Amino acid sequence: MQRTLITIGIAVLVAGLLWPWLSKLGLGRLPGDFRIQTGSSVFYFPLATCLVVSVVLSLILWLLRR
Repeated sequence: MQRTLITIGIAVLVAGLLWPWLSKLGLGRLPGDFRIQTGSSVFYFPLATCLVVSVVLSLILWLLRR
């Protein structure tokens, strides 16, 4: 359990450090990401981004387990 938490922490740290470059990939602005703005409130649901990230992470984990 400790190794898993440390690995997740390191992954979050690396993603945070690489965020300026990762934001240029266009994640969060894909077709299928819902943004509803009414007056002063905004509802944002990144459905397509979540699916893309999930598929990529699943493929990476599948390759690592082989």
